[in-house]
Amino acid sequence: MTQVQDYPSRLSTPESRKMGTFSYLPPMDDAQIRAQVAWIVQHGWNPAIEHTEPDFARGTYWYMWKLPMFGESDVDAILAELKACHEANPGHHVRLIGYDNFTQSQGANMVVYRGAAV
Repeated sequence: MTQVQDYPSRLSTPESRKMGTFSYLPPMDDAQIRAQVAWIVQHGWNPAIEHTEPDFARGTYWYMWKLPMFGESDVDAILAELKACHEANPGHHVRLIGYDNFTQSQGANMVVYRGAAV
């Protein structure tokens, strides 16, 4: 049987806190972020961008960056909005969400830019 690797995450240690499955991997580079955005578009999901301060990321409320991009299929336009949100909020976590109209739920949710924990 394969040994399961432990990832200790503690509230008392901000740098250990994880934010979903992708946060256990190394940070995504630009090509990997592009691939995730393309995957969301290929599935016909509506992209949306949210951001928050690292101290409040564990809560349920994140700030919406503009409105969700209903029907947007231009990967470069979505990447430009992700970058604009990150540049406007340099210390914040920025996440990309893909809303699935059919299931009326989030089909994808990942932090693409991680702000520094204080």
